[in-house]
This record gives sequence, structure tokens and C-alpha cells, in this order.
Amino acid sequence: MFRTFCTIAIVVLHANQAFTQDQESVLTFYEDIQPIIHTHCTPCHQPGKSGPFDLITYEDVAKRADFISYVTATKYMPPWQADPSYRTFLNERIVPEEELEKLYKWISTGLTKGDEKNKHKDLPTNFGPNPYRKPDVSYRMTKPFNIPGNQTEEFRFFNIPTNLPEDTYVEAIEFIPDNKRYVHHSRIMADTTNEIRGIDGLSETDPKVYDYQTKPLSDEFMYGWVPGNFPVFYPPGTGKKLYANTDIILNMHYAPSSVDTTDQSTINFYFNKGKVDREVYTLGLVERHIVDKFFLIKANTRESFRIEYEIENDISLISVQPHMHYLGESFIAHAITKDSVEIPLINIPSWDFNWQTTYQFKELVKVPAGSRIIAKAVFDNTMGNPLNPYIPPRDVTYGWGTKDEMMNLIMYYVKYREGDEEIDLVKLRKEKFESSKVTGDQ
Repeated sequence: MFRTFCTIAIVVLHANQAFTQDQESVLTFYEDIQPIIHTHCTPCHQPGKSGPFDLITYEDVAKRADFISYVTATKYMPPWQADPSYRTFLNERIVPEEELEKLYKWISTGLTKGDEKNKHKDLPTNFGPNPYRKPDVSYRMTKPFNIPGNQTEEFRFFNIPTNLPEDTYVEAIEFIPDNKRYVHHSRIMADTTNEIRGIDGLSETDPKVYDYQTKPLSDEFMYGWVPGNFPVFYPPGTGKKLYANTDIILNMHYAPSSVDTTDQSTINFYFNKGKVDREVYTLGLVERHIVDKFFLIKANTRESFRIEYEIENDISLISVQPHMHYLGESFIAHAITKDSVEIPLINIPSWDFNWQTTYQFKELVKVPAGSRIIAKAVFDNTMGNPLNPYIPPRDVTYGWGTKDEMMNLIMYYVKYREGDEEIDLVKLRKEKFESSKVTGDQ
């Protein structure tokens, strides 16, 4: 009798232990999954951002659970093209494997909601690629631009007076497309002469544009927006200079539309809050820097091109941004010092035109004087390229249109100072985010 009682007690004890373990192993949205979603998905998938739908609440995520599982398993989402084995970045969008396993287990075991009282608060829905605070000033195009529904690309210039009362430095620039479907890209420039205001609304093919282009710009490339790009916040103590009464020049490219529609996009400026003693500059390597051959991608060929550029003075790179169009297949860039030391910059083994990014380094990257920055791009102009805009393929060369091609490498940098390599930009970025929560800047 006693033996039977003991046996029953042991069985009950084991059952209770197993039940407790099962309870502990159950994943719930509020305790386990919400932090993953809010960190890796919500920065884009929230109102006013680039995602086509929200991923914030349990209901948002649960109804798209199978879709989320598929796009993360295939690495389509979150979008990130740079090879992390070559170089990692501050604004990297890669979900750790252990978090993916937790997400997949939650989906496969019934999407348990959990107790909302365990909901994580103050999660960084605006961290990652998004600004950590509100902009100081926003400039909208002075009037809507009418995009004609005639299936032709539009290349237009727009002028936006800032009316700034004094010189200032900006720590970041953000472009917000109004018409996300048809705004293809935008280049932001600065003019201090105030003599280019007549360019507003003109087509790139208008003869008057060439007269305006004789005026020197104070900044030929303040910022460039392309699909998938987010603002870059410059390191503390640095900034792009914006002079008093500057006019912003927008060079806009609109994709073809079959219906009449409009666009009135916005530029946000984030002013430096502290002392600025280092100016941020732009280095743009473009088609004229190609050294091996003329930039012509012949029909039915895969062509590679090589850019080389020698650095005259020590610089510290903040970020790097490659740019190509639909024929782009791969892009890799590095620097070689005079002592033959290689400095990896960026490797994109599989180019995706629809997702382009300004890749910000985790620390300032010193490129010594005399180093050569070398970039190699491969283009696929064959029938095997499903994105080829011409079927059958045609010869393609430089141009702003999506059916043309480009090979650009845009870099932000500051003049080098001793110790730049030791500055931890990841830590500083997190500190800024935390301080913004305290001061209420978010």
C-alpha cells in the first residue's frame, strides 16, 4: 500500500513539474515577441513611416504571422543588403537567429497573447533607422507638383527658401516623400546666392536650368534619398553647415504614372544641440572616376567597372552609400593604404534597387593620406536579369533615368583627429536616445 502511494506521489510530482516547465516555456506576445517586433519591424511599420502597414499591436502581428514568418525566413525582411562578414554597421537591420527561433516557435505554437500587464513599455519604436527626436524645423515644397498621368518619368528642380536668421549646423537631414509610390529619389543641395529661385518646378531638360547651374552651390550633396534610406545622425561635435538664408534645392525624380497625381514632399532638419567644432563634408565618387573603361554596359553582357580615388589628407569616414539602378548586380568598396593595408568599407553581393541605404560605421574609419579608395561594381544587362528594363536588352550608359545606369559611392567624412578610431558611435547613439526620453525630445 505504502509503495503504491509513493508511486502515485512520484507520478503526480513529475506531472506537476512537467506542467510547470510547460507553463514556463510558453512564449507570449507581450513578454517575448513584442520586443523583437518593436526593435526590428516597428521602426518602419508605423504611421508616417515607409512600411505599408503597421506592426505595433498584438492584433497587427497576429493577423500577419505567417507572412512575417515567410519574409524573415527568406531574409527579405528586414531589408539589409550589406554582407556582415565583410563589415558591420551602426544602423544594421539584421534579426539575431535566436530571436527568429523564438518568433517562429511563438507562431507555430498558437500565437499566445499573454497578459497585457506584462507589456513592455518605452520600447524603441523610433530607434534604429529613425530619428531619436523630433526635427527642429520642417520645410515642405512651396506648392504641390502635378505628376502627369502620361507614363513618362519626370525630373524636376524645386527651390525651398529656409529664411534662416543665422548660420547653424545640422546633425541630420531627413527627406519625407509625400507620394511614396512615385517619388523615385531626391538629391538635396544648398544655395546661398538666392539667385536660383527661378528654377522652382523646372524640368531638367528646360534650357533655363543650364543658366542656373552656373551658380556655385554651397553644398552640392547635402543628402540623398533613395528607396530604403534613412537619415544619418553625425557624431557628436560634428555637423553639416547650413548658412543663414540658405535656399534648399531639390533635384527630384518621379517614376512614370498612369494617373494624374501630386507630390509635396518635406525636408526635416535636426539642429546640433551642443558645440560643433568639426564640419561634415561629402565625398562623391561617380562615373567620371571610373578608371578601367568607358561606362557603357553593352546589351547581353555582364560588365564590371572599377573606380579609384586617392585621398590627399587624413580623413575619418562616417558613412558610405553605394548607388546603382536595375542592372546593378553587386558592389564592393575598400581602401588601400600606402602600406598596402586593406580597409573594408562595404560589400553588397546581391544588389537590390528597391532597398538602398546610407550605411553608417560603428566607429569613425580612418583613411590615411595617400590611400586609394577602390570600388568595383558588376552590372547584368542580359535576359537573365529579371529586372532588366529592356527586353530584349539594349546598350545602356550613364543617366538619371531608371532605365539608364549609375555607379556612385557617396561618403560623409570629417578631417581626421587623433583618437577618432576609438569613438564608439553605437554607445553614443544609445546615449542620445536615452537622454531624449529624459528630456522629452522624442
